[in-house]
Amino acid sequence: MALQLHNTFSGQKEDFKPLVEDRVRMYVCGPTVYNRVHIGNARPAVVFDTLYRLLKRNYSDVVYARNITDIDDKIMKAARDQGEDIGTLSARFAQAYFDDMAALNNLEPDIIPYATQHLPEMIAMIEQLLEKGHAYAAEGHVLFAVDSMADYGKLSKRSLDDMLAGARVEVAPYKKYAGDFVLWKPSKEDEPGWDSPWGRGRPGWHLECSAMIKKHLGDTIDIHGGGRDLTFPHHENERAQSCCANGTDFVRYWMHNGYVNIDGEKMSKSLGNFRMVNDLLQQYPGEVLRFALLSAHYRSELNFSADLLDQAWRSLDTLYGFLRDVEDVAAAESDLAGSAFMAALEDDLNTPVAISELHQMAKELNRTGDSDKPQQKGLLLAAGDMLGILQQDPEAWFKQARGGRESISEGEIETLIAERQQSKKDRNYARADEIREVLKAQGVVLEDSREGTKWRRE
Repeated sequence: MALQLHNTFSGQKEDFKPLVEDRVRMYVCGPTVYNRVHIGNARPAVVFDTLYRLLKRNYSDVVYARNITDIDDKIMKAARDQGEDIGTLSARFAQAYFDDMAALNNLEPDIIPYATQHLPEMIAMIEQLLEKGHAYAAEGHVLFAVDSMADYGKLSKRSLDDMLAGARVEVAPYKKYAGDFVLWKPSKEDEPGWDSPWGRGRPGWHLECSAMIKKHLGDTIDIHGGGRDLTFPHHENERAQSCCANGTDFVRYWMHNGYVNIDGEKMSKSLGNFRMVNDLLQQYPGEVLRFALLSAHYRSELNFSADLLDQAWRSLDTLYGFLRDVEDVAAAESDLAGSAFMAALEDDLNTPVAISELHQMAKELNRTGDSDKPQQKGLLLAAGDMLGILQQDPEAWFKQARGGRESISEGEIETLIAERQQSKKDRNYARADEIREVLKAQGVVLEDSREGTKWRRE
């Protein structure tokens, strides 16, 4: 089937047709790097990484860009609080973000533009908007005039009177209309700033993405993604800036993932229920976090909990268990075209159904005859790769530390298994049983077979 994607702009699922045949340009909003990221920040990274994998399979020329916001009031405050230069602080947390996303098996985007490296492009776009009558300068600021755009609010389905809800601006006397948003604002002497025709200052938050998209991907792109919270004001304002400056359509398909709730409650600072990715990685493998994030459809809300993570870990144990049973079988190159698995992904990235089909593939691998196992194993691994999972060695998967701590080392386990084997040869079955129980108490399960004893952590 043809790839279908839900377009926030139309509110409907549509057949995906890139602007240029066999060529796709996709941009996803990245983090503001003033702290480590939480699991809500990880969801769009995982969702659009999965879409990126699918697009690369279906199109020969795919470029994926995900930005880094490295100038922002939050960054400035964090730098002041920590007595650190903003460049040093933002670089540190940008690298932390890259590390966390790599741990979740995300591919690196083709382009990672930084806001501070695109000031000339932002200034040029502001000048275009001023020339075309879509912006005005006032008291060292430059603002976008929202009433200059006939269909402003069409993306988020808001009227001009709804403009202020959720906006990152204060109502100021120099505004012609309360909903007008900042393109450029002055910087104080002790704040970072850049020279511009309107004085020393810095860009508004929304401007950076418009300028970076224009430079790296063109005036019109195929897909723009991000969290649902960005639909308004960020993406609405991006659309306004780019459409008015470029005089053309900006984005063909807008995609937004749903919120992440924590134990049934909205994740928020006031509730203190943020779950930082780095903290979770101390307790769970990144693949478990990724599987959990893909377990719900990307447009739905995801209830993130310990139960969800434990369920994801058990599911991966089951899948890796099937692969461990055929470790001696060389996987054949297999084509997923026409499979129910691919049909699920091409139906607006329906990962819950795709995961269900993945389990069916694993069961089929277990049932199929020896002659067909190479192809079936290849199918399972290819499907796993599309989701960013099942690429580890199965033995290594089962031997990794669980629950954030390793109570007994691999060497100690192997030594006890060898002692147990010798005890069985000596017919000292009591000692052999004792060793099994000692290992079980340490979270290590033994699996005896004619080929020997395998072990796994639980």
